Amino acid sequence: MNTLDQQTAPEQAVQERIKASHALDGDAGRLADLYRGWASAFDLDVGRVGYCGPMIVAELAGAVQTAYLAGQRNAIAILDAGCGTGLVGVELERLGFRLIDGFDLSEEMAEKARQTGVYRHVRGDVDLNGLLSDHASASYDITVCCGVFTLGHVQPDGLRELARVTRPNGFVIISARKSYAETTSFEDQVRRLQEEDVLIPAQCLRDGRYVAEEDAHYWVFQVPKKTSAPEEPRL
Repeated sequence: MNTLDQQTAPEQAVQERIKASHALDGDAGRLADLYRGWASAFDLDVGRVGYCGPMIVAELAGAVQTAYLAGQRNAIAILDAGCGTGLVGVELERLGFRLIDGFDLSEEMAEKARQTGVYRHVRGDVDLNGLLSDHASASYDITVCCGVFTLGHVQPDGLRELARVTRPNGFVIISARKSYAETTSFEDQVRRLQEEDVLIPAQCLRDGRYVAEEDAHYWVFQVPKKTSAPEEPRL
Protein backbone atom coordinates (compact mmCIF):
# COMPACT_ATOMS: atom_id res chain seq x y z
CA MET A 1 0.00 0.00 0.00
CA ASN A 2 1.51 3.36 -0.96
CA THR A 3 1.52 6.54 1.11
CA LEU A 4 -1.40 8.04 -0.76
CA ASP A 5 -3.52 4.92 -0.12
CA GLN A 6 -2.78 5.21 3.60
CA GLN A 7 -3.93 8.82 3.79
CA THR A 8 -7.40 9.82 4.87
CA ALA A 9 -9.68 11.58 2.38
CA PRO A 10 -9.01 15.03 3.96
CA GLU A 11 -5.23 14.45 3.78
CA GLN A 12 -5.50 13.44 0.14
CA ALA A 13 -7.51 16.59 -0.57
CA VAL A 14 -4.80 18.73 1.03
CA GLN A 15 -2.06 17.01 -1.01
CA GLU A 16 -4.03 17.60 -4.20
CA ARG A 17 -4.40 21.28 -3.35
CA ILE A 18 -0.68 21.57 -2.64
CA LYS A 19 0.14 19.88 -5.94
CA ALA A 20 -2.20 22.27 -7.73
CA SER A 21 -0.32 25.23 -6.26
CA HIS A 22 2.98 23.76 -7.44
CA ALA A 23 1.74 23.81 -11.02
CA LEU A 24 0.99 27.54 -11.16
CA ASP A 25 4.49 28.62 -12.25
CA GLY A 26 4.55 31.75 -10.10
CA ASP A 27 1.42 33.22 -11.73
CA ALA A 28 0.45 35.81 -9.12
CA GLY A 29 -3.19 36.00 -10.18
CA ARG A 30 -3.81 32.27 -10.08
CA LEU A 31 -1.86 31.86 -6.83
CA ALA A 32 -3.90 34.63 -5.23
CA ASP A 33 -7.11 32.96 -6.39
CA LEU A 34 -6.03 29.61 -4.96
CA TYR A 35 -5.11 31.03 -1.57
CA ARG A 36 -8.21 33.23 -1.46
CA GLY A 37 -10.29 30.08 -1.39
CA TRP A 38 -7.91 28.26 0.93
CA ALA A 39 -7.34 30.87 3.64
CA SER A 40 -10.15 29.78 5.98
CA ALA A 41 -9.07 26.12 6.03
CA PHE A 42 -5.31 26.52 5.55
CA ASP A 43 -4.12 26.03 9.13
CA LEU A 44 -6.23 22.93 9.65
CA ASP A 45 -5.21 21.51 6.28
CA VAL A 46 -1.45 21.90 6.69
CA GLY A 47 -1.72 20.48 10.19
CA ARG A 48 -3.13 17.32 8.64
CA VAL A 49 0.02 16.82 6.57
CA GLY A 50 2.46 17.45 9.40
CA TYR A 51 3.68 20.89 8.35
CA CYS A 52 6.47 21.74 10.81
CA GLY A 53 8.40 24.31 8.74
CA PRO A 54 7.16 27.34 10.72
CA MET A 55 8.39 25.95 14.02
CA ILE A 56 11.83 25.08 12.58
CA VAL A 57 12.28 28.49 10.92
CA ALA A 58 11.26 30.30 14.12
CA GLU A 59 13.61 28.16 16.22
CA LEU A 60 16.46 28.99 13.83
CA ALA A 61 15.65 32.69 14.22
CA GLY A 62 15.83 32.28 17.98
CA ALA A 63 19.17 30.51 17.79
CA VAL A 64 20.62 33.16 15.45
CA GLN A 65 19.44 35.97 17.70
CA THR A 66 20.94 34.35 20.80
CA ALA A 67 24.25 33.63 19.10
CA TYR A 68 24.82 36.75 17.04
CA LEU A 69 22.48 39.68 17.74
CA ALA A 70 22.99 41.77 20.85
CA GLY A 71 20.09 43.24 22.75
CA GLN A 72 16.78 41.95 23.98
CA ARG A 73 14.84 39.56 21.77
CA ASN A 74 11.74 41.75 22.02
CA ALA A 75 13.66 44.58 20.33
CA ILE A 76 14.74 42.55 17.27
CA ALA A 77 12.88 43.64 14.12
CA ILE A 78 11.72 40.70 11.99
CA LEU A 79 10.08 40.51 8.57
CA ASP A 80 7.98 37.41 7.87
CA ALA A 81 8.07 37.31 4.07
CA GLY A 82 5.17 35.33 2.66
CA CYS A 83 3.60 35.12 6.11
CA GLY A 84 0.47 33.28 5.00
CA THR A 85 -1.95 32.93 7.92
CA GLY A 86 0.74 33.78 10.46
CA LEU A 87 2.01 30.36 11.48
CA VAL A 88 5.64 31.54 11.66
CA GLY A 89 4.67 34.74 13.44
CA VAL A 90 2.88 32.80 16.17
CA GLU A 91 5.99 30.67 16.70
CA LEU A 92 8.24 33.75 16.78
CA GLU A 93 5.98 35.43 19.33
CA ARG A 94 6.09 32.29 21.47
CA LEU A 95 9.89 32.59 21.52
CA GLY A 96 9.77 36.20 22.72
CA PHE A 97 9.97 38.22 19.49
CA ARG A 98 7.61 41.19 19.44
CA LEU A 99 8.55 43.46 16.50
CA ILE A 100 7.22 41.30 13.67
CA ASP A 101 5.99 42.59 10.30
CA GLY A 102 4.63 40.41 7.52
CA PHE A 103 3.44 40.39 3.95
CA ASP A 104 1.74 37.90 1.68
CA LEU A 105 0.56 37.66 -1.91
CA SER A 106 -2.96 36.82 -0.72
CA GLU A 107 -4.91 39.54 1.07
CA GLU A 108 -7.15 36.87 2.57
CA MET A 109 -4.17 35.00 4.03
CA ALA A 110 -2.71 38.29 5.28
CA GLU A 111 -5.97 39.07 7.08
CA LYS A 112 -5.73 35.74 8.88
CA ALA A 113 -2.21 36.72 9.96
CA ARG A 114 -3.49 40.06 11.29
CA GLN A 115 -6.07 38.23 13.35
CA THR A 116 -3.35 36.37 15.26
CA GLY A 117 -2.45 39.65 16.97
CA VAL A 118 1.28 38.93 16.89
CA TYR A 119 2.25 41.28 14.02
CA ARG A 120 2.84 45.04 14.06
CA HIS A 121 1.93 45.40 10.40
CA VAL A 122 0.85 42.96 7.69
CA ARG A 123 0.52 43.83 4.01
CA GLY A 124 -1.41 41.84 1.45
CA ASP A 125 -1.06 41.79 -2.34
CA VAL A 126 2.77 41.72 -2.15
CA ASP A 127 4.54 39.55 -4.72
CA LEU A 128 8.09 38.44 -3.84
CA ASN A 129 8.70 37.78 -7.53
CA GLY A 130 8.82 41.56 -7.90
CA LEU A 131 10.38 44.44 -5.99
CA LEU A 132 9.32 44.98 -2.40
CA SER A 133 8.70 48.65 -3.07
CA ASP A 134 6.92 49.28 0.24
CA HIS A 135 9.86 47.97 2.25
CA ALA A 136 12.93 50.16 2.72
CA SER A 137 16.42 48.76 2.45
CA ALA A 138 18.18 47.57 5.63
CA SER A 139 14.98 47.63 7.72
CA TYR A 140 15.10 44.30 9.57
CA ASP A 141 17.51 42.43 11.80
CA ILE A 142 16.14 39.06 10.65
CA THR A 143 14.02 38.17 7.63
CA VAL A 144 12.30 34.79 7.63
CA CYS A 145 10.59 33.09 4.70
CA CYS A 146 8.88 29.73 5.13
CA GLY A 147 6.89 27.77 2.55
CA VAL A 148 7.55 30.30 -0.21
CA PHE A 149 10.54 28.86 -2.05
CA THR A 150 8.49 25.97 -3.33
CA LEU A 151 7.45 24.88 -6.81
CA GLY A 152 5.04 27.19 -8.59
CA HIS A 153 5.57 30.09 -6.20
CA VAL A 154 8.66 32.34 -5.95
CA GLN A 155 11.73 32.29 -8.18
CA PRO A 156 15.19 31.93 -6.58
CA ASP A 157 15.97 35.57 -7.34
CA GLY A 158 13.50 36.52 -4.60
CA LEU A 159 16.44 36.04 -2.25
CA ARG A 160 17.92 39.30 -3.54
CA GLU A 161 15.03 41.39 -2.24
CA LEU A 162 15.06 39.58 1.09
CA ALA A 163 18.72 40.50 1.44
CA ARG A 164 18.03 44.12 0.49
CA VAL A 165 15.49 44.70 3.24
CA THR A 166 17.74 43.08 5.88
CA ARG A 167 20.33 45.11 7.73
CA PRO A 168 24.08 44.52 7.29
CA ASN A 169 25.16 41.78 9.69
CA GLY A 170 21.51 40.68 9.86
CA PHE A 171 20.20 37.29 8.80
CA VAL A 172 17.85 35.78 6.22
CA ILE A 173 16.37 32.39 7.15
CA ILE A 174 14.39 30.40 4.60
CA SER A 175 12.98 26.98 3.88
CA ALA A 176 13.41 25.46 0.41
CA ARG A 177 11.38 22.35 -0.29
CA LYS A 178 13.64 19.59 -1.68
CA SER A 179 11.74 19.26 -4.95
CA TYR A 180 12.19 23.01 -5.47
CA ALA A 181 15.91 22.96 -4.69
CA GLU A 182 16.43 20.02 -7.03
CA THR A 183 14.52 21.39 -10.03
CA THR A 184 15.31 25.12 -9.95
CA SER A 185 18.50 27.17 -10.09
CA PHE A 186 18.24 27.91 -6.36
CA GLU A 187 21.75 26.89 -5.36
CA ASP A 188 23.20 28.58 -8.45
CA GLN A 189 21.48 31.77 -7.31
CA VAL A 190 22.91 31.31 -3.82
CA ARG A 191 26.40 31.10 -5.35
CA ARG A 192 25.79 34.21 -7.48
CA LEU A 193 24.62 36.24 -4.51
CA GLN A 194 27.61 35.09 -2.50
CA GLU A 195 29.99 36.09 -5.32
CA GLU A 196 28.26 39.49 -5.49
CA ASP A 197 28.67 39.92 -1.71
CA VAL A 198 24.89 40.12 -1.25
CA LEU A 199 24.42 37.10 1.02
CA ILE A 200 26.81 34.79 2.83
CA PRO A 201 25.56 31.23 3.49
CA ALA A 202 26.11 30.64 7.19
CA GLN A 203 24.38 27.29 7.61
CA CYS A 204 22.25 24.82 5.68
CA LEU A 205 20.26 22.13 7.43
CA ARG A 206 19.64 19.65 4.64
CA ASP A 207 16.82 17.15 4.54
CA GLY A 208 15.06 18.58 7.57
CA ARG A 209 11.47 17.73 8.41
CA TYR A 210 8.92 19.85 6.55
CA VAL A 211 5.73 17.96 5.64
CA ALA A 212 5.02 14.26 5.92
CA GLU A 213 5.64 13.53 2.25
CA GLU A 214 8.78 15.61 1.69
CA ASP A 215 11.69 17.21 3.54
CA ALA A 216 13.17 20.65 3.02
CA HIS A 217 16.52 22.39 3.26
CA TYR A 218 16.71 25.23 5.79
CA TRP A 219 19.15 27.99 4.91
CA VAL A 220 20.61 30.66 7.19
CA PHE A 221 22.29 33.54 5.35
CA GLN A 222 24.06 36.57 6.73
CA VAL A 223 23.94 39.94 5.00
CA PRO A 224 27.54 41.18 4.83
CA LYS A 225 28.55 44.52 6.22
CA LYS A 226 29.29 46.78 3.31
CA THR A 227 32.73 48.30 3.31
CA SER A 228 32.82 52.03 2.86
CA ALA A 229 34.39 53.45 -0.27
CA PRO A 230 38.02 54.52 0.19
CA GLU A 231 38.60 58.19 0.73
CA GLU A 232 39.94 60.26 -2.15
CA PRO A 233 43.64 60.96 -1.72
CA ARG A 234 44.42 64.46 -0.51
CA LEU A 235 46.87 66.56 -2.43
